[in-house]
This record gives sequence, structure tokens and C-alpha cells, in this order.
Amino acid sequence: MMEERITGQQPSPLQATAFPRTVTDDLDALLDALPPRIAEPLRRHEDRAELLEIVMDLGRPAEARFLNQEIVLSPEDVVKQDMDYVLGRIGVFGGDNRAGVPRTLHRISAIRNRKGAIVGLTCRVGRAVFGTIRIIEDLIGTGKSILLMGKPGVGKTTMLREMARVMSEQFRRRVVIVDTSNEIGGDGDIPHPGIGRARRMQVPSPSLQHAVMIEAVENHMPQAIIIDEIGTELEASAARTIAERGVQLVATAHGNTLENLTMNPTLADLVGGIQAVTLGDEEARRRGTQKTILERKAPPTFHIVVEIENWNRVAVHLDTAEAVDSLLQGRLIPPEVRYVDDAGNMAKENAPLSQLPPSVRRPANGPRGPMSGVLERPRSGGDKGSTRIYPFGVSRGGLDRAIRSLGLPAQLVDDARQADVVITTKSYYRRRPTAVREAEGHALPIFVLRKNSPQQIEQSLMTVCNVEKPQAAAPPGGGDGMTRAMHEAEEAARKIAGGDAETVELGPQTSYIRRLQHQVAERFHVSSHSNGREPFRRVRLFRGYRNG
Repeated sequence: MMEERITGQQPSPLQATAFPRTVTDDLDALLDALPPRIAEPLRRHEDRAELLEIVMDLGRPAEARFLNQEIVLSPEDVVKQDMDYVLGRIGVFGGDNRAGVPRTLHRISAIRNRKGAIVGLTCRVGRAVFGTIRIIEDLIGTGKSILLMGKPGVGKTTMLREMARVMSEQFRRRVVIVDTSNEIGGDGDIPHPGIGRARRMQVPSPSLQHAVMIEAVENHMPQAIIIDEIGTELEASAARTIAERGVQLVATAHGNTLENLTMNPTLADLVGGIQAVTLGDEEARRRGTQKTILERKAPPTFHIVVEIENWNRVAVHLDTAEAVDSLLQGRLIPPEVRYVDDAGNMAKENAPLSQLPPSVRRPANGPRGPMSGVLERPRSGGDKGSTRIYPFGVSRGGLDRAIRSLGLPAQLVDDARQADVVITTKSYYRRRPTAVREAEGHALPIFVLRKNSPQQIEQSLMTVCNVEKPQAAAPPGGGDGMTRAMHEAEEAARKIAGGDAETVELGPQTSYIRRLQHQVAERFHVSSHSNGREPFRRVRLFRGYRNG
């Protein structure tokens, strides 16, 4: 018989799980910080166990958001006195505009006007769930560094908190948490008991997270460090430094899958990074590949990668190095899928290829070589296999004209739930509207334009439809866009190195591919330089050896 205990409330579908778990939410502490006319309806609400957040905006009625509904808490509009009531009962806002209630996991985020005054509050309920990591608990005891990935809302931070408790109490390890927004250990100087014996270091500003990571190692001699959301190159570099000192790392990172991380130039270093390598003629023939291939640059910072679907189902890459190498070579090692069956028992199996994302499946009769399969874009189609696009904040007329003029296999849809991809602009994406949040919640690809121009629209359409501009000559065996770009760079570098040309200008490419083309130039001891403006910026190769 499965058991669940929830402190101060009844079990709910939000917290229903297969393993015995204890959930604490300290909800009364959050309600005490709200004006009585807003808090009282929540104290009496029968579904308070499903409460997600309370929203207060000046001049509007306060609302409560539950798992499956939203309700108005008071017919009266929120006024400045209501804001002052809350601000007087919570902690101090940091550089990320977040505060909390001391010794709880609740998070209060502020919206400010142009003068810096607070005009809106989002009060998010924080819950400590004991028992969420039974499905991966054996990985902790290995001492290997573990990276957790998954879409927003699957419980990555909750699992990190529970891992800190288990590592510090059950495995008796010296654990330090680098708590950037106080989401793991809660607000205030005394951390929430949900982290067990682990010590917590607070971060003055999100931009200083990497520095606090290094400080934790140098000053406090931890055996393990826990970090929530590694998102910058500095943080990725700090993580590698920590791992090289023999400290176990447990962290989360932006992205849903290992493949996402591998193709992310900012964070690829966490799984070893990618570099372009030029093989000799004999080696290329032996491997049956082109001379320029993609390879892993270094050992991964994290030995194990866990892709989280929910607390009861995960996919585990037990050897990150082997998994990344297989992706770059166009083959696939299925991850170990762990799940809890209907009887409450944990089961393990290797994921069949048909259940894996299309972007990591190798086509049965597709191009061979080390880069095929990695860059295939998922295609689930509308009419005749076309890509279904939901435009948000982008000119539909401009998109429609570009689709017709380029003859692309694409169609526009009016509902994001019917789409394969969302196209929006940078200004809209920064505002985080509901449509964008919902698309991210459903792991729907989002293509962000810098501006709503015809050139940007055409380039985005060609990218999402997997259509490339005509090339002068395709590389042997065909290949995708990156393969052709690398072949073009290799041929140009060979011509210049052999004295057949003084300078060669390559075709326009993304910043990531340009960086790989510069690496090709370095291998041939040829100078290279990027010039032009996006989206037409390109690499020019010339005689000499000074890369820029």
C-alpha cells in the first residue's frame, strides 16, 4: 500500500506519486504575509493543496492559480496598501527581483514600473517533497557528477533539494549548495530543513554564481556541490574547474535533452564540447568519412545525464562521453529508461528507437558520416509532410509571401497546439507571454527573430523547413547544412594552403558554424576572419596564419 503524508493538508493529484512521500508546504506562512481579505478565501478553499501561486497587480483583483483553474480572491482591486502589507512581511528583494518568506520555500517575484516601484507580485508556493529521488538514488552513491535536465515544471529543483538531503544525511557527505535565488534552501539566513545537513551559500547577484561556486570549493572543502540552473559560459567553466578538483557535482541546466545540450555552444562544455577535426587522407578512408568531422573536445564535466519526464519516469545516460560520441557519429545508444509501474515498483529498460525524439533518430537510408543524424530536425507534418508554423508577433503576410516565393513545404496554423514550431520576435519572447510559456511547457521548438524583417523571415523559414540555399557543389555522399559548410571550409583552406588561391569567401552561416569553420582554418594554418552583418555574416579565408 502506497502512503503519502502532506503536512497541514490533504493529498492532491499534484502530489500523487507511486513511492511513499512526505510533502510540506508551510502554506500558512505564505498566507500570513498576504492581506486578510486575500488570504482568507484561500484558507477555506478545499483545493488549497493544488495552489500554485497568487498574483497581485495594482488596479486589478488578486487571483489564485491552481493546477486546473484560476479564481478571483476578492472583488476589490489591489491597492498600494496591499503591496506594502506584503512587502513588510517578506524578505528583501535581490538583484533578480525575488524575495521569500524566511525558513520557507515560497518565492515572491516583483514587477516594477519605470521608476523602480513595485506594481505587481507573483507569490509562488514552494513545497519540499521528501522521497522524489528513489528512482535515481543509486546514482548518488557512485560519487559521479550528475546533470539533471527537463522542461520547466517537471520538478528539477525539488529533486535537487531532496538529493542534498539524501547525500548529506544518508551518505554522510559534506554537501554545499550554491543557492542563487534561494529556491533550494528557502529565504532567510537559516535554510529550510528540506536540505538536511547540507550547508547553503547564498549568492548576492545571479551574475556572481560562478564566483560563489569557486569560493565554495576553495573555502569550505565540500565533497559535493549542488547548483540549480547552470546557464552561462562562466558557470560552465566554473563547473569544469570544480569537477577537475575531484568534487562531485549535481546540477540542473537549460535544455530538455542531451542532444539539446550538445548543440548549445554556451553549455556544450558541460558534456565535453564539440570541435571540428581534420583527418588525414588515410584515416578518413579508414573511417569511411569526410576529412572534416565533429568530435568531442574534452572529457565531460558530468559523467551522468538524467532527462526528467516526471518524478516517476526518467531517461538516464550512464556514460555521457559514450552518449555524446555516438550522437556525433550518427548512431545512437538508447538511454536507460527508469519508471515506476502500476504496482509501485521501479523498472528499467533501454528505450526503443521509436520512442526517442525524431531529432536523434538516424534515417535508414540517409547520408552516412559523423555529422548525420545529429542535425536532423524533427518533422511532424501537416499537408503532404509540410512544417506547421504558428506565428506570434510576426507578420503573417510576410511569412505567407516568403513561403510561396521560396516554395517551402510549410503552412501557417492558427493554434499553437497544431504547430510543429513557433516563430516569434526577440521583443515578444522577452516579455514571456502566455503563448510562449505554453509552447515551452509542451517542449515546442521556438524560433526567435531579431527583428521582423523579410530577410530574417526568409532565413527562419529555411531553417525550420530544413531547406538550404543552393550550393556550388555538394560534398561527397550528400549531407546536411553543417556538413556542406564544413566541406566548403575544408576545400577552401586546402586551396589556399596549396597555393591555388589567395583568398576564398565562404557562404553565410550561423555563428556556431562560423566558429567551427575558423577551427578548420587553424588546422590548415590558414588565416580566417568573419565579416558582413547578420544574417549574411560569413567567413573569409586567406593566406597567412592569424585568426580573428
